[in-house]
Amino acid sequence: MGLVVLHADDALLVFDKPSGLHTVPAKPPGTQDCLEARARAAFPGARLVHRLDRDTSGIVVMARTALAQRHLGWQFERRQLEKTYVARVAGEVPGEVGRIDLPLIADWPNRPRQMVCHDRGKPSVTDWRVLAREPGATRLELRPLTGRSHQLRVHLLALGFPILGDPLYGDPASAARLQLHAASLRLRHPEGGAWIAFAAPTPF
Repeated sequence: MGLVVLHADDALLVFDKPSGLHTVPAKPPGTQDCLEARARAAFPGARLVHRLDRDTSGIVVMARTALAQRHLGWQFERRQLEKTYVARVAGEVPGEVGRIDLPLIADWPNRPRQMVCHDRGKPSVTDWRVLAREPGATRLELRPLTGRSHQLRVHLLALGFPILGDPLYGDPASAARLQLHAASLRLRHPEGGAWIAFAAPTPF
């Protein structure tokens, strides 16, 4: 079914989603092919826990029971887990580490775009560090401390270094795909609570 399964047990499913595949069905008449549908075909009863944007690749977690879904959902809601992304951005980012603390809100006339708004935006924080440098671009490790829609994409745009290949916030012709990947995730297993970690190789 075109699935890359990183882990499967009686409570927890972990997939490596490719760029270009929706996590859930698009609004009709858009495509109904998505990671959720493929997961349910292979693992009947698979339950959604969180999402990645269509153009973002990487780790997506699903549950196999209602109890596991609630447990995992609570961890995502309360940020009781560790997520790491890798991005390639346009430009040469100065410094080696930093924090972006800019409140975000939906840009309603231009949905699904989000924007920085100091008056009405919700708190949004992203930590970053440089992984590698190349002429005209920088590879970053990103750790979102909050979970706002399009947070990483908007924060990096506001910093002046849009993610390469971004069709919403940058130049889609600058790369063959959005250069953003959910590379690692560490959380507590919904049965027993032991810490468990997953990694998906960065495909760019």
